[in-house]
Amino acid sequence: MVFVDAARVALIEDDDIVRQATSQWLQLAGFEVEAFSTGGAGKSAILNGDYDAIVSDVRLPDIDGLTILADLTANNIHTPMILITGHGDVDMAVSALQQGVFDFIEKPFQPERLSQRVNEAVISYRAQASAQHRQEYLASVNGLEQVLIGQSTAMVQLRDQVVKLARIDTHVIIYGETGCGKELVATSLHNESPRGKREFVPINCGAVPENLFESELFGHEAGAFTGASKRRIGKLEYADKGTLFFDEIESMPLAMQVKVLRCIQENTVERVGGNQTISTDLRVIAAAKEDLSDNSEFRQDLYYRLNVAQIHIPPLREREDDALILFEHFIRHTREDASTLSDADRQAILSYSWPGNVRELRNAAMRFALDDSVSVMEILTMRPSSTTEMTQSGVPLAIQLHNFERKVLSEALSRHHGCITDVMLELDIPRRTLNQKMQKLGLNRGDYT
Repeated sequence: MVFVDAARVALIEDDDIVRQATSQWLQLAGFEVEAFSTGGAGKSAILNGDYDAIVSDVRLPDIDGLTILADLTANNIHTPMILITGHGDVDMAVSALQQGVFDFIEKPFQPERLSQRVNEAVISYRAQASAQHRQEYLASVNGLEQVLIGQSTAMVQLRDQVVKLARIDTHVIIYGETGCGKELVATSLHNESPRGKREFVPINCGAVPENLFESELFGHEAGAFTGASKRRIGKLEYADKGTLFFDEIESMPLAMQVKVLRCIQENTVERVGGNQTISTDLRVIAAAKEDLSDNSEFRQDLYYRLNVAQIHIPPLREREDDALILFEHFIRHTREDASTLSDADRQAILSYSWPGNVRELRNAAMRFALDDSVSVMEILTMRPSSTTEMTQSGVPLAIQLHNFERKVLSEALSRHHGCITDVMLELDIPRRTLNQKMQKLGLNRGDYT
C-alpha cells in the first residue's frame, strides 16, 4: 500500500494510552494527526476543519462514534470514518457499514492494518472528491471554456489571451505541437472577434499540392488554364471581412509566400488568369509547429508581417491534470453509459506523456468509451497489459518501463501475499520508494493478501 502525502487524520479516543500510541503510529506512517479525547471536541473540529479521514472509538464518554457520523453526514461532511471498538459484534459492524462507515476494526488490532485502512480511505476520498470536482467543472463550463477546456494555469492564461487578442483586429501566429488544438484556438479567436459573423476560412498548407496552391488561394477566371471551365473564387477572396487561417504555414511554397505577402500588404487579390484587382479585408491567423523566425525556408518579410501577436499553446503533458478532465469530457460525449475510469486508468492517463496531445487523447477516450473490455493502459500500449513482450515497435519507452515495473512488483507482491517487508527485502528498495511505485503503477496491497 502506498501512503499518501500530507493526509490529515482526526483521531477520537478517550483512552489516553491508546490515543497516544495510535497517534504515534499513524504519524510514523506519514499522516498528520490531530487527536481528541471526547466525541464533542472531535466533531466540532471536523465540522470546522478539513480532514481526509477520521478514526474514532465507538464508545466515548459523551457521544458515540455512530452519532458523530450521523451528525457529520447531516452537515454534508462525508469524510471517511473508521470505527474502533472493544465491544463490537457482527450486528454492530453491519449497522456501521450500512450507515456509511468506511471500515470497522476491533481491538486489539494490528497498527499496520489500521494505517493501511486509513490510507485506503484517504485515497478513495480524494479520488471521489477529484472526480466530483471534474464532473462539476464539466457541467458548469460555458462560453469559451466549453471550447478550450481545462483548469490548469496554462489553459486559464490561454483563454485570457484569446479573449484579449480577439478584440484586436490584427494578425496572429499560433505555435504548438501536433494535435494540441491550434485550429481550435484560431476558430475561437475568430468567433470571439467582431469578425465572428463572417467567414472563417481554414487552409492546410501542408495538404495542398504545390501546383494547385495559387488557384486554391487566389481563385481563377474561366479558361485561365486547362480544366478551368468556370470562374472560381479563391480562399483569400472568400475570406473577405472574415478570418483566413493558414495551418502549417511553414509548408507554404516559397514562391507562394511572395504573393501572399503582397496580398496582405496591399489588401488586394487578383485571380489567376484575370486582370481585375479585388479589394480584400482579411485577418490572417497562421499556425506553425516551430519558430518561423528560425526557419530558413520561410520568408522573413512575411514572418514580420504576420508576427504582430503570438500565442503559444502548451503541450498536454504540461497542463497538470487537464488530461483527466479532457478524457472524461470525450468519454461523456462519445457514450453516456460508458464505463467509469478505475484508479489504474486514471494513473495511466496522468503518467502518459501524450505525444499526440489532445488529438491522441480524444481518440483513446473514444475507444475506451466504445469498448467496455479494454483498459486505458491497453489502449496506450496497443496490446494487452499482461503481455511479457517489452520490445514492440512503436510503443513509447515510458509505457514499456511502466509495464515492466508493474509486472515485477505485481509478481513480488503475489509471491509474498502482499507482505510489504518481504517485497522490500527481495527487491532491495526502501519502503517509501516501494510505496511511491505502487501508487504510480496502481497496485493495491489488499489485492494480494
